[in-house]
Amino acid sequence: MSKLKIVIVTPETTTLDQEADFVVLPMFDGESGVSANHAPMIGRLGPGELRVKDGGTTQSFYVDGGFVQVEDNVVSVLTGSSTPAGDIDVAEAKAALDAANELSSQNVTLADVKQKAVSQARAKIRVAEKA
Repeated sequence: MSKLKIVIVTPETTTLDQEADFVVLPMFDGESGVSANHAPMIGRLGPGELRVKDGGTTQSFYVDGGFVQVEDNVVSVLTGSSTPAGDIDVAEAKAALDAANELSSQNVTLADVKQKAVSQARAKIRVAEKA
């Protein structure tokens, strides 16, 4: 079976650079799977779980949205943050969700900020609880 390369880059560092059989991406409008020889694409990521399958193992990461490019068997992910699922503190993520729910939504801008914070916290909790 052909392999592809997955690279996850944040503003601070490259958090993953390895070969894989299959990658599941949390697109802003649902999940998308990528295997070797996938058609080129560029997409917007939503906050959620990015899964990397290689052989019989699967690694999960929380990514905080961003962008993805797939070309020539390379999946390049640019994201604000990337955390291995096992490193997520569920209690901290739940506290972030509680804090997000407390945010004011008196106007459109504040409502958008609140919605984004709630979505990010919920996604992080889902990823952590699956680990």
